[in-house]
Amino acid sequence: MTVAIFGAVVLLTAAFAFLNGFRDVSTSVALAVRTRALTPSVAVLLAAFFNFVGALLSASLAVAVSQTWINLPSGSDGLNMLVAGLASAFAWGVLLWWRGIPASSTHALVGGLAGAGVASLALGGPGLGGADQSLLFQVVLPLLLSPLVAYSGAFLLVFPVTWAARYAQPNVINQRFRRSQSIAAGAVAFGHGLQDGQRVSAVLLLALVAAGYSDGDTLPLWIALLSAVTITAGTLFGGWRISHTIGYKITRIDPLRGSVAQIFSALMLFVGAIGLHWPVSTTHTVTSAVLGAGENQNFSVTNRKLVIRIVGLWVLTPVATAALAFVLALALYPVDG
Repeated sequence: MTVAIFGAVVLLTAAFAFLNGFRDVSTSVALAVRTRALTPSVAVLLAAFFNFVGALLSASLAVAVSQTWINLPSGSDGLNMLVAGLASAFAWGVLLWWRGIPASSTHALVGGLAGAGVASLALGGPGLGGADQSLLFQVVLPLLLSPLVAYSGAFLLVFPVTWAARYAQPNVINQRFRRSQSIAAGAVAFGHGLQDGQRVSAVLLLALVAAGYSDGDTLPLWIALLSAVTITAGTLFGGWRISHTIGYKITRIDPLRGSVAQIFSALMLFVGAIGLHWPVSTTHTVTSAVLGAGENQNFSVTNRKLVIRIVGLWVLTPVATAALAFVLALALYPVDG
């Protein structure tokens, strides 16, 4: 039975990683396509390449992430938690993609694992160790801090950039910043791969440990390749519903402000992944940076009703996935019993 549940975890993790790339490609390329810095096909290929490189390199961080993230009980108890958490995160991600809403895959996953852990405790099981810290450091604090930092940083950065370009002709400004956007789009995709690749690899490593196939001290090559390939495959298919929301619906953006938003977002992703080892949501960061840069204009261009709806769903995401995973974990309990 453990082998079958482990296989289900691998399949669900691959599906979750594919959906992650499918949805989050929008955050990398939406602005570059919107401002015509890149064509859609070139933008997707660029994002796929840098996502693959970032996800592959993130494997070196996955062992540390798995050891400081959560503690799964061994055997089918722990694997069932992963099945319930992954399934709920995947279902919620598909729903929000269909509605064109950008949201964090990490928050959905952590919420789902926490809900599965509560279900285990309710049934007299061992529960999930470290869930409270994961919710605090991977959901609550990033949910509060990263959007505020991204919004404020992009808003303020527009001032010196526009001042430096004050004497240039508009067509010259647009041409220069379209070029910088092409570079920034690749940087955001690379940062996304670094951030999300390590969490996908960490889930698979936790599954190996729970199933008794590994001690968790080293990461098998197949895990790194599976994470990178599935995220990249999702990127190549491209979820343009969310791209349309970020690029066209929430605010009006020009090449200068689009470049500012993407450069600042990429910087936050790099610092979070490499410098602080903090999980920073690519979706939250880019969306907030776009809003911050777009707000720094002489006229109001923001769809505030849509922004309020998006933020509300950001808050709801871990709660909804926790509730769904709780139900799924209860349904899976007879498998263990």
